[in-house]
Amino acid sequence: MTEPKSLRIFVSDLNGIPRGKRLPISHLEKVLNSGSRMPLSVLNLDIMGNDINDSPLVFESGDADGNLFATDRGPIPVNWLREPTLFIQHQSFNEDNSPFQGDPRQALISVLNKYYDKKLFPVVSTELEFCLTNTSGLPSPAISPATGRPMVGQEILSLQELDSLDDFFTDLYNACDQMNIPAQAAITESGLGQFEVNLNHGNALKIADDTWLFRQATRGVALKHKMRATFMAKPYAHEAGNGLHVHFSILDKNNENIFNNFTNKGSECLLNAVSGCLNFMKDSTLIFAPNHNSYDRFSTGAHAPTAINWGYENRTTAIRIPGGPDIAKRIEHRVAGGDANPYLVLASILGAAINGMESKMEVEEPISGDGYISGGVSIIKDWKKSIECFSNSQQIKKIFDPLLIRSFVDCKKQELNYFKDKSYNHIIQTTINAI
Repeated sequence: MTEPKSLRIFVSDLNGIPRGKRLPISHLEKVLNSGSRMPLSVLNLDIMGNDINDSPLVFESGDADGNLFATDRGPIPVNWLREPTLFIQHQSFNEDNSPFQGDPRQALISVLNKYYDKKLFPVVSTELEFCLTNTSGLPSPAISPATGRPMVGQEILSLQELDSLDDFFTDLYNACDQMNIPAQAAITESGLGQFEVNLNHGNALKIADDTWLFRQATRGVALKHKMRATFMAKPYAHEAGNGLHVHFSILDKNNENIFNNFTNKGSECLLNAVSGCLNFMKDSTLIFAPNHNSYDRFSTGAHAPTAINWGYENRTTAIRIPGGPDIAKRIEHRVAGGDANPYLVLASILGAAINGMESKMEVEEPISGDGYISGGVSIIKDWKKSIECFSNSQQIKKIFDPLLIRSFVDCKKQELNYFKDKSYNHIIQTTINAI
């Protein structure tokens, strides 16, 4: 890579949008050694980039700065901007350098510390779905390099479709290599211009970072190729939506998978973790489906779960226990949309799982057959109701700090109010398309 000319320092806000600064490369040593500063309120902007009304982080606190320190990943080279550039990911701290609990990355760290205190170590992988669209306004199909015309129809597992976009995927995989993101298989999916890329399993915090950074890379590389990559939960009304599926197992201090008891059923720990995930799912829906458009994805037969249920090797359920070798026994959580914040998603899932294991929650019977039409309470399909459930939940208080809960609820209420003003509808839908 040619010598970089500039830096981007950034953090994830509650919507998973990167917020930060551009700096000259001469600031690199200072940024790495001494950190930087930024208003803590920046982590709690709404989807439009506006301050949250009545947020305690704005006028009540004088819009105070917090400290930003680089994560262990260090400088990250990127290949899609015109000039050579380094990204440096940060996390947020209060003035006294205690973790700022309104930072979604810090929220995940707090959950992971509960595991580490018990000498348990979550191993996570993610599957990210996205659509390639045009570069302006609401989604419409991108131009296929092979035909020069907009993409049409479904191309499930089509190598021809992948190969027609070889330049895009070559640049994307090169970007992932430079950024130390373990991108694995890429496939075409069931939606129009839809693709899925799997990230290899690993340490939960690194995989959360990888997932979040992968979204930035995919969007950047797509723009370089005169397309837009959208992780919007439901880009097209009559096509499958974009999901963020999470696979996880848990290792003990001896590096043994505690979900594995060498049976197809799995261990009691696995069943307790499944029960915890099911028990927390309703109140966590706002994390998995954070935007107005997110709820359009929960439709029968559209490859997204519609009920709070589980099953073995069953992709119609919210929680799936995949087949395969016993040593790889794991849980797949299929509820989150592609627009959800990966840090909050993993914090919700792993927080629910450890609560289930600690409480030794008994699980209901698994679903056989079509989980869309039988078994389980319906997943919340109303954004306003989802906000209310999250806000009033005693379960959520077992996972997240009160500041984060209030901040996220206030953010979503403000965004909900935008939709009551019809003049905002097109603007906010266009904004969600860009995330």
